[in-house]
Amino acid sequence: MSRGVNKAILLGNLGDDPTVRSGNAGSFTTLTLATSSNWKDQAGQEQSKTEWHNVVAYGALGEIMGKYLRKGSKVYIEGPIQTRKWQDDNGQDRFSTQIVAKEMQMLDSKPSGGGSNNYNSQPAPQKSGDSRNAKKPWDL
Repeated sequence: MSRGVNKAILLGNLGDDPTVRSGNAGSFTTLTLATSSNWKDQAGQEQSKTEWHNVVAYGALGEIMGKYLRKGSKVYIEGPIQTRKWQDDNGQDRFSTQIVAKEMQMLDSKPSGGGSNNYNSQPAPQKSGDSRNAKKPWDL
């Protein structure tokens, strides 16, 4: 049996402050993330395009996003793409596509207190050895 891969990797800026909510399954955070690309057209003119992505994060990762991210924050987000279907008030089928964040890195500046700014929804595996020379997320 073959398995597919469903993983989005985004690097962009928040379009607005994150929204933290509570639901039946616990707390979750939603945000919009803008990714941009630039190129030159055949006439040599600079062109750009911005795509907007809806992102949702659950539990501790969502709480961290709600606490530390703000409009304009530069972040790296990884997670699967999810499409939801529902019916509007007129009975019409509607669809929305979002990224379910599983990992997040804040890229704006070094965090205070010397901690890492790499967050994910899974506990980090413990590694042995000397990590003093390891590359930090803000050293990108």
